[in-house]
Amino acid sequence: MLTDFKDRLARGDAFIGAFICLPSPESAEIVAEIGYDWLIIDTEHGPYDELTAQRMLQAVGQRCPCVVRVPFNEEAWIKKALDIGPAGVLVPLVNTAEAAVRVVRACRYAPEGVRGMGGARAHRYGIGFQDYVAQANQKIAAIVQAEHIEAVKNIEAIVKVPGIDAVFVGPYDLSASMGKPGQLKDPEVQAAIGKVRQAALNAGVKLGIYCSDADSARSFLQQGYTLIGLSTDLNYLVEAAAAALAAARK
Repeated sequence: MLTDFKDRLARGDAFIGAFICLPSPESAEIVAEIGYDWLIIDTEHGPYDELTAQRMLQAVGQRCPCVVRVPFNEEAWIKKALDIGPAGVLVPLVNTAEAAVRVVRACRYAPEGVRGMGGARAHRYGIGFQDYVAQANQKIAAIVQAEHIEAVKNIEAIVKVPGIDAVFVGPYDLSASMGKPGQLKDPEVQAAIGKVRQAALNAGVKLGIYCSDADSARSFLQQGYTLIGLSTDLNYLVEAAAAALAAARK
């Protein structure tokens, strides 16, 4: 179940993806079939259980790599997410270097980490167990979210944690933590995002960010971001349905 996602990420390949919030295998399959470079299965905000998330990965198959955004930075959540066979995890609210260390350790088997062993989809239900375990520590991507002002304050230490493959900016939560919810163009919010960007670039850590439109995505790619989360399946459905209705009513 391992892919070359982490290797491609390390060499700087650009990935334009989308968050999959609807707990529907068909939704994930459609977005992957369109040609997106990666998908984020959003178990933090989507109404998911582990089996539903696994069905999403099965529906996508080999079309593109999938990362699971876990609900919280806890070993149990990360273990369950990795056992269903994604290319990596996206962990929210990683505000300190110590929290980043916990992410890395939860993603890795001993002696490098504390990930528990058990046959699951990731291991081809036990059939490929030894091969998976031998490669997983080198192949699983650990991506942390900088989405709070505390993460910004500690970002230089966070990006220096060995094993962190990318930092993903959550601009909406970040703006909210600064008392400016949704004010992404506010100079202080922009400065905070810029601080994360510069620290990651200085440390050689890959950068990701959520954005809601293609113009922003192109701009971020030009700024050195390589992991783009371009809106959500839920937003696409709402926007397309609303546009069609408005056009029909003219």
